[in-house]
Amino acid sequence: MKHSGKARKAGFRLILVTLIALLVIWVLGTFAAAVAAFVASVAVILTPVTITVLVVVWVLFAIFTLYFFRDPNPRVPAGANLVLAPAHGKVDVIGTTTEPDFMGGECQRISIFLSVIDVHVQNAPVSGKIAWLKYTTGQFLNALKAESAIYNENVLLGFEASEPRGQKVGVRLIAGVIARRIVPFVEQGDEVVRGERISLIQFGSRADVYLPANAKIQVKVDDRVVSGETVLAVFE
Repeated sequence: MKHSGKARKAGFRLILVTLIALLVIWVLGTFAAAVAAFVASVAVILTPVTITVLVVVWVLFAIFTLYFFRDPNPRVPAGANLVLAPAHGKVDVIGTTTEPDFMGGECQRISIFLSVIDVHVQNAPVSGKIAWLKYTTGQFLNALKAESAIYNENVLLGFEASEPRGQKVGVRLIAGVIARRIVPFVEQGDEVVRGERISLIQFGSRADVYLPANAKIQVKVDDRVVSGETVLAVFE
Protein backbone atom coordinates (compact mmCIF):
# COMPACT_ATOMS: atom_id res chain seq x y z
CA MET A 1 0.00 0.00 0.00
CA LYS A 2 1.21 3.51 -0.80
CA HIS A 3 3.38 5.20 1.89
CA SER A 4 3.58 1.95 3.85
CA GLY A 5 6.62 1.84 6.13
CA LYS A 6 7.19 5.60 6.37
CA ALA A 7 6.18 5.73 10.02
CA ARG A 8 8.43 2.78 10.84
CA LYS A 9 11.36 4.50 9.10
CA ALA A 10 10.70 7.65 11.17
CA GLY A 11 10.81 5.54 14.32
CA PHE A 12 14.10 3.88 13.33
CA ARG A 13 15.61 7.31 12.55
CA LEU A 14 14.64 8.52 16.03
CA ILE A 15 16.12 5.40 17.64
CA LEU A 16 19.35 5.82 15.62
CA VAL A 17 19.71 9.45 16.68
CA THR A 18 19.29 8.57 20.36
CA LEU A 19 21.73 5.65 20.03
CA ILE A 20 24.35 7.95 18.51
CA ALA A 21 23.76 10.44 21.34
CA LEU A 22 24.18 7.65 23.91
CA LEU A 23 27.44 6.51 22.28
CA VAL A 24 28.75 10.07 22.25
CA ILE A 25 27.97 10.40 25.96
CA TRP A 26 29.74 7.09 26.64
CA VAL A 27 32.83 8.11 24.64
CA LEU A 28 33.00 11.46 26.39
CA GLY A 29 32.60 9.74 29.75
CA THR A 30 35.32 7.17 28.99
CA PHE A 31 37.92 9.44 27.45
CA ALA A 32 37.11 12.74 29.14
CA ALA A 33 40.28 12.61 31.22
CA ALA A 34 42.23 13.33 28.05
CA VAL A 35 40.30 16.50 27.23
CA ALA A 36 39.22 19.65 29.00
CA ALA A 37 38.72 19.77 32.76
CA PHE A 38 34.99 20.38 32.36
CA VAL A 39 34.55 17.20 30.33
CA ALA A 40 36.68 15.35 32.88
CA SER A 41 34.28 16.41 35.62
CA VAL A 42 31.41 14.99 33.57
CA ALA A 43 33.30 11.69 33.37
CA VAL A 44 33.32 11.43 37.16
CA ILE A 45 29.53 11.54 37.10
CA LEU A 46 29.33 8.92 34.35
CA THR A 47 30.10 5.90 36.51
CA PRO A 48 29.49 2.35 35.22
CA VAL A 49 26.21 2.31 37.15
CA THR A 50 25.12 5.56 35.50
CA ILE A 51 26.03 4.27 32.05
CA THR A 52 24.08 1.06 32.72
CA VAL A 53 21.04 3.09 33.73
CA LEU A 54 21.36 5.19 30.57
CA VAL A 55 21.52 2.06 28.41
CA VAL A 56 18.45 0.56 30.10
CA VAL A 57 16.53 3.82 29.66
CA TRP A 58 17.53 3.94 25.98
CA VAL A 59 16.40 0.32 25.40
CA LEU A 60 13.02 1.10 26.98
CA PHE A 61 12.80 4.25 24.82
CA ALA A 62 13.62 2.23 21.69
CA ILE A 63 10.90 -0.33 22.50
CA PHE A 64 8.33 2.42 23.08
CA THR A 65 9.37 4.20 19.87
CA LEU A 66 8.90 1.05 17.79
CA TYR A 67 5.49 0.58 19.39
CA PHE A 68 4.53 4.22 18.85
CA PHE A 69 5.50 4.21 15.16
CA ARG A 70 3.55 1.04 14.35
CA ASP A 71 1.71 1.30 11.05
CA PRO A 72 -1.05 -1.30 10.57
CA ASN A 73 -2.78 -1.77 7.23
CA PRO A 74 -6.39 -0.59 7.58
CA ARG A 75 -9.27 -2.89 6.67
CA VAL A 76 -11.03 -0.35 4.46
CA PRO A 77 -14.80 -0.98 4.38
CA ALA A 78 -16.64 -1.24 1.09
CA GLY A 79 -19.63 0.95 0.39
CA ALA A 80 -20.73 4.12 -1.35
CA ASN A 81 -20.52 7.70 -0.03
CA LEU A 82 -18.62 6.79 3.15
CA VAL A 83 -16.37 9.13 5.16
CA LEU A 84 -13.84 7.18 7.22
CA ALA A 85 -12.00 8.25 10.33
CA PRO A 86 -8.67 9.80 9.28
CA ALA A 87 -7.08 9.10 12.67
CA HIS A 88 -7.04 6.58 15.51
CA GLY A 89 -8.33 7.86 18.83
CA LYS A 90 -11.34 8.98 20.83
CA VAL A 91 -14.11 11.24 19.56
CA ASP A 92 -14.48 13.99 22.15
CA VAL A 93 -16.24 16.78 20.23
CA ILE A 94 -19.12 16.71 17.73
CA GLY A 95 -20.76 19.97 16.70
CA THR A 96 -20.68 22.84 14.25
CA THR A 97 -17.91 25.31 13.57
CA THR A 98 -16.73 27.77 10.95
CA GLU A 99 -13.89 26.80 8.63
CA PRO A 100 -13.46 29.58 6.05
CA ASP A 101 -10.32 28.46 4.22
CA PHE A 102 -11.50 25.26 2.54
CA MET A 103 -15.06 24.52 3.65
CA GLY A 104 -16.08 28.14 3.04
CA GLY A 105 -18.03 28.77 6.23
CA GLU A 106 -20.16 26.83 8.68
CA CYS A 107 -19.76 23.05 8.71
CA GLN A 108 -19.98 20.03 10.96
CA ARG A 109 -16.95 19.13 13.07
CA ILE A 110 -15.81 15.83 14.56
CA SER A 111 -12.71 16.10 16.75
CA ILE A 112 -10.56 13.07 17.53
CA PHE A 113 -7.99 13.05 20.33
CA LEU A 114 -4.90 10.86 19.82
CA SER A 115 -3.11 9.77 23.00
CA VAL A 116 0.53 8.66 22.98
CA ILE A 117 -0.60 5.02 22.86
CA ASP A 118 -2.69 5.46 19.69
CA VAL A 119 -1.43 4.79 16.16
CA HIS A 120 -0.26 8.13 14.74
CA VAL A 121 -0.44 7.43 11.00
CA GLN A 122 -3.43 9.10 9.34
CA ASN A 123 -5.47 7.77 6.42
CA ALA A 124 -7.57 9.41 3.71
CA PRO A 125 -11.24 9.68 4.78
CA VAL A 126 -12.46 9.65 1.16
CA SER A 127 -11.18 8.96 -2.31
CA GLY A 128 -10.51 12.04 -4.39
CA LYS A 129 -8.12 14.95 -4.79
CA ILE A 130 -6.08 16.92 -2.25
CA ALA A 131 -7.46 20.32 -3.23
CA TRP A 132 -6.04 22.24 -0.26
CA LEU A 133 -2.94 21.93 1.91
CA LYS A 134 -2.05 24.70 4.33
CA TYR A 135 0.51 24.67 7.12
CA THR A 136 -0.07 27.15 9.96
CA THR A 137 2.42 27.89 12.73
CA GLY A 138 1.13 28.32 16.26
CA GLN A 139 1.37 27.27 19.87
CA PHE A 140 1.68 23.81 21.41
CA LEU A 141 -1.20 23.68 23.88
CA ASN A 142 -2.20 20.36 25.38
CA ALA A 143 -4.12 18.48 22.68
CA LEU A 144 -6.61 17.33 25.34
CA LYS A 145 -8.07 20.83 25.06
CA ALA A 146 -10.45 21.18 22.11
CA GLU A 147 -9.39 24.83 21.67
CA SER A 148 -5.92 23.61 20.66
CA ALA A 149 -7.42 23.33 17.17
CA ILE A 150 -7.63 27.13 17.06
CA TYR A 151 -4.24 28.06 18.48
CA ASN A 152 -1.84 25.19 17.82
CA GLU A 153 0.46 24.48 14.92
CA ASN A 154 -1.55 22.56 12.35
CA VAL A 155 -1.89 21.34 8.77
CA LEU A 156 -5.24 21.62 6.99
CA LEU A 157 -5.89 19.09 4.23
CA GLY A 158 -8.88 19.65 1.96
CA PHE A 159 -10.33 16.69 0.05
CA GLU A 160 -12.59 16.97 -2.99
CA ALA A 161 -14.32 13.60 -2.94
CA SER A 162 -14.83 11.51 -6.05
CA GLU A 163 -17.87 9.90 -4.39
CA PRO A 164 -20.14 11.85 -4.27
CA ARG A 165 -18.13 13.89 -6.77
CA GLY A 166 -17.11 17.35 -5.58
CA GLN A 167 -18.13 16.96 -1.93
CA LYS A 168 -15.67 18.62 0.43
CA VAL A 169 -14.11 17.00 3.50
CA GLY A 170 -11.50 18.82 5.56
CA VAL A 171 -8.98 17.26 7.94
CA ARG A 172 -6.95 19.44 10.30
CA LEU A 173 -3.91 17.74 11.84
CA ILE A 174 -3.05 19.48 15.10
CA ALA A 175 0.21 19.34 17.04
CA GLY A 176 0.04 19.07 20.84
CA VAL A 177 2.28 19.82 23.79
CA ILE A 178 4.33 16.69 22.96
CA ALA A 179 3.58 16.31 19.26
CA ARG A 180 5.64 18.97 17.53
CA ARG A 181 6.05 17.56 14.08
CA ILE A 182 3.41 16.92 11.45
CA VAL A 183 4.67 15.00 8.41
CA PRO A 184 2.28 15.01 5.41
CA PHE A 185 2.81 12.18 2.93
CA VAL A 186 0.76 13.96 0.25
CA GLU A 187 0.89 17.26 -1.63
CA GLN A 188 -1.76 19.56 -3.01
CA GLY A 189 -3.06 18.13 -6.28
CA ASP A 190 -2.43 14.49 -5.38
CA GLU A 191 -5.12 11.90 -5.99
CA VAL A 192 -5.76 9.60 -3.03
CA VAL A 193 -7.78 6.46 -2.38
CA ARG A 194 -9.98 6.03 0.69
CA GLY A 195 -7.87 4.50 3.47
CA GLU A 196 -4.53 5.49 1.90
CA ARG A 197 -1.85 6.76 4.28
CA ILE A 198 -1.68 10.56 4.16
CA SER A 199 0.39 11.74 7.13
CA LEU A 200 2.12 11.12 10.44
CA ILE A 201 1.90 13.16 13.65
CA GLN A 202 4.70 12.39 16.07
CA PHE A 203 3.34 11.79 19.60
CA GLY A 204 0.05 12.95 21.24
CA SER A 205 -2.15 15.14 19.09
CA ARG A 206 -5.61 15.85 17.65
CA ALA A 207 -7.37 15.58 14.28
CA ASP A 208 -10.46 17.61 13.35
CA VAL A 209 -12.74 16.48 10.53
CA TYR A 210 -14.93 19.07 8.76
CA LEU A 211 -18.06 17.88 6.96
CA PRO A 212 -20.79 19.62 4.95
CA ALA A 213 -24.35 19.74 6.28
CA ASN A 214 -25.54 16.85 4.10
CA ALA A 215 -23.18 14.37 5.77
CA LYS A 216 -24.96 12.19 8.33
CA ILE A 217 -22.67 11.53 11.29
CA GLN A 218 -22.46 7.87 12.37
CA VAL A 219 -20.42 8.19 15.59
CA LYS A 220 -21.00 9.76 18.99
CA VAL A 221 -18.85 11.41 21.66
CA ASP A 222 -16.58 8.96 23.54
CA ASP A 223 -16.52 6.47 20.63
CA ARG A 224 -13.08 5.09 19.79
CA VAL A 225 -12.36 5.15 16.07
CA VAL A 226 -9.83 3.36 13.87
CA SER A 227 -8.17 5.28 11.07
CA GLY A 228 -9.14 4.04 7.63
CA GLU A 229 -11.76 1.67 9.06
CA THR A 230 -14.41 3.38 11.21
CA VAL A 231 -17.22 5.09 9.27
CA LEU A 232 -17.56 8.64 10.64
CA ALA A 233 -20.30 9.80 8.32
CA VAL A 234 -22.32 8.98 5.22
CA PHE A 235 -23.26 11.44 2.45
CA GLU A 236 -27.00 11.42 1.87
